[in-house]
Amino acid sequence: MAKKTKLDPKLQAWMDARKRHHLSHAHAQMARELGMNPAKLGGIDNHRQEPWKVPLPEFIEHLYEKRFGKTRPDVVTTLEVRARAAASKDEERRKKEAGAQVGALS
Repeated sequence: MAKKTKLDPKLQAWMDARKRHHLSHAHAQMARELGMNPAKLGGIDNHRQEPWKVPLPEFIEHLYEKRFGKTRPDVVTTLEVRARAAASKDEERRKKEAGAQVGALS
């Protein structure tokens, strides 16, 4: 049985925000690249209460195009893939450190 690892709290916050606000993987990545706070997206995503606001995905697209000059990121990486990559990188680092400690004790 595989060991279940705990996710980075920052990635978990983005996963929760993506589900809560019905964002695509591309929109979540664009918002991350813009430096948005996942906890504050609810204040931006109230276009039903305040009809003059645009929906959150359109707002993110507008800001992304304004800052980076393109409509979408070149490569869209899902948060789950990012979490797996970070976990494997940590595992490799731990193995490397364990090997260095064994070599130092010999």
